[in-house]
Amino acid sequence: MKHALQNIILEIHQKEDKISSQGKTLIDEAYEMTLYLQDLLFSAKGHIIENGFCNDAEEINFFRTIKPQILGKLIYYNKVYRIETACPVDNGKMYYGYFSTQLANLKREYMAHVCNTDFYRYYRSGRTDRDDTYFKRGNINYHDGLNSIVFEIDPLFSTFFDYKIARIIANELLYSYLLTKINPEENPDTILQKPESSNDVFWTDSKNALIELVYALHASGVISHGKIGIRKISLMFQILFRIPLGDLHHAFLRMKTRAGSRTAFLDQLKLSLEEYMDKDL
Repeated sequence: MKHALQNIILEIHQKEDKISSQGKTLIDEAYEMTLYLQDLLFSAKGHIIENGFCNDAEEINFFRTIKPQILGKLIYYNKVYRIETACPVDNGKMYYGYFSTQLANLKREYMAHVCNTDFYRYYRSGRTDRDDTYFKRGNINYHDGLNSIVFEIDPLFSTFFDYKIARIIANELLYSYLLTKINPEENPDTILQKPESSNDVFWTDSKNALIELVYALHASGVISHGKIGIRKISLMFQILFRIPLGDLHHAFLRMKTRAGSRTAFLDQLKLSLEEYMDKDL
């Protein structure tokens, strides 16, 4: 199970990719991921309570990195499900107003409870000098006036600050999701309704591969001298290949934490080109 815990993040990404490739609605995808992550969190809890950790480093890694990924995405997908199932209409002013209100609420909550805290600055700076305090069980300091959620957590499976990181992860994913919903050029349905002037041109690799290419072109600044944003670049490819790419930021976050090469598609492109060059030698 120790080895399984280390691979949990990879397993979550694989599950997301599998569900995404099945063409499910966002509501169905969010619901399925919520159930999956809930079971995953329950299984991890059972293992930790029964077996504990081999050392302090393993405990800190779990509560700083592994558990927040599970809980953060569980919070995210559950919120997406609630937002989508309460959406009043498919488009128009009410649709835009609904998601704009959700985004405003998220920003207000984030400013009030997350980004102005000492812990947020500690986590964002990449510091580790207080990890023994923040990510080991039994160190909760009630004199700090912590959020009341602290009284509901299981002290055998939480340090409270793992929950704080989970909220940061969830809020970032929700922010990207809501921006996509209120930005018309990110609407896959709109893109797929474009005239099909070249039916023989279509993308035959994965969506993640195309997103990797889009981000590489954006990062290198080779299109319009780097003066256009990632969304416009992605829109061009979505129209060209008539393929909705969905939540770009979410996919990019998965790439940053994927096992092995983070630029697998670009690596393969380079290899393929070199092999093609060698044919003429």
